Amino acid sequence: MAQVSKNLAGESGSIRKGPILFIMILGAFLATLNQTIMSVATPELMVDFDISATTAQWLTTGYMLVNGVLIPITAYLMQRFTTRELFQASMMIFLVGTLVSAVASGFPVLLTGRLIQAAGAGIIMPLLMNVILTLFPPNKRGAAMGMVGFAIIFAPAIGPTLAGYVLENFPWETMFYGMLPFVAIVIILGFVYLRNVSERSFPKIDRVSVVLSTIGFGAVLFGFSRAGSLGWSSAEVFAYLIAGVVSLGLFTWRQLASHNPLLDLRAFKYDMFTLTTIINIAVTMMMYADMMLLPLYLQNARGYTALESGLLMLPGSLLMGFMMPITGRLFDKFGAKWLSVIGMAITIGTTIGFMNLTDSTSYTYLVLMSTGRRIGMAMFLMPITTAGLNQLPPRLGAHGTAISNTIKQVAGAIGTSLLVTVMTDRTKTHYTEMAAAGGTDQAHMSMEAMIQGINDAYLVIVAIGVVGLLLSFFIKRKDHPHEVRDLSERPTAARAQEA
Repeated sequence: MAQVSKNLAGESGSIRKGPILFIMILGAFLATLNQTIMSVATPELMVDFDISATTAQWLTTGYMLVNGVLIPITAYLMQRFTTRELFQASMMIFLVGTLVSAVASGFPVLLTGRLIQAAGAGIIMPLLMNVILTLFPPNKRGAAMGMVGFAIIFAPAIGPTLAGYVLENFPWETMFYGMLPFVAIVIILGFVYLRNVSERSFPKIDRVSVVLSTIGFGAVLFGFSRAGSLGWSSAEVFAYLIAGVVSLGLFTWRQLASHNPLLDLRAFKYDMFTLTTIINIAVTMMMYADMMLLPLYLQNARGYTALESGLLMLPGSLLMGFMMPITGRLFDKFGAKWLSVIGMAITIGTTIGFMNLTDSTSYTYLVLMSTGRRIGMAMFLMPITTAGLNQLPPRLGAHGTAISNTIKQVAGAIGTSLLVTVMTDRTKTHYTEMAAAGGTDQAHMSMEAMIQGINDAYLVIVAIGVVGLLLSFFIKRKDHPHEVRDLSERPTAARAQEA
């Protein structure tokens, strides 16, 4: 044990943060890029595979479902394996999933590849966030998270446009073939430059908790997704939701009763962590749902190409990416409260602009509203998350990042499923009303009904955003008083005791 401590002491003083962050951010960038390209590709895949929007959304929802099921286990994995072991394993799994997706000849195989990708990608983001908590003191984390945000937001900025260009000029499989060499490069760089930055505690895994969390999160998310095609009154949907809630209840009880929980929910004893987690639910539902609705409106209702759809979202996403480092530094100086309040207000105001879409809404108007939404989101995405994690003591860092990322994935999947369900149900209602009023042009009625259904879904997004705005007024700055300032500054005695 003493020898281990000496080794850690030697390593911690010589750790180079730059190469570690660069490699891990690049891996997270590829994982995020892979997730966002589906938003533009979905309409074309619906035609190629002859599937409905409810089925096609599984390429996004299923991805988030696997993430939501896997991420609770990452707290254990981060304590059991070294940084390099865990990152390299996740990238290799991601590489396999990308290859399966590239060679897919049908929707089931493509979905399988996406789920394998998700199993690798689900580990990357909580691991990256935990590395930042370990390497940086609280007063420098905002800037560090801002740089992460720049890279992660840059993926959605170029993803839709890149996907649109590929889809116009090449088969959709090219999106996955093109990603393979970049993933391979990250893996090679990881072997050369990655170092371990955390101390391993080798906890025993609670298999019962793993089963309960998998059933709980899986059943809840599957229930929400099935509601899109079966309706909320379906007995099957109700059964899945009940099974999921019961399993999550048992999972929660077991974590609170255990001395070595799989996911330490005692993090919720810290009020700012709890508050920012709730706000993140609203924020994530707003963000992910829009990634699904806008491409459907542009391509299916208005007839824009995939490239035009991607270009529309490019200016706002680029601005959002460049603003992330700036908001990170503002967070270090002023805290998250007013950044969140102002950002939420801008996002809500511009989202209201999407509630009255028509078959003649101008492309310029859509660009301006989309850009405004992303400027608003840039102001609060990373500050809200960092504000909550800053309050946690070091021993809860891995668990806090796992909880935060689990909540985001679950909220994103539920938000996407819920709003696609709203859009689908309201589209049917509007079509029925038009037919009853004497409409005869079925093609035109279908288009108008879909646009009105999308407008109704945006109304729900606005309502969710208002909840997030009201909660943002209660954010306070509470850095944990016992937080370690820097890995390289940790006393040798303290490291030896923890090891």
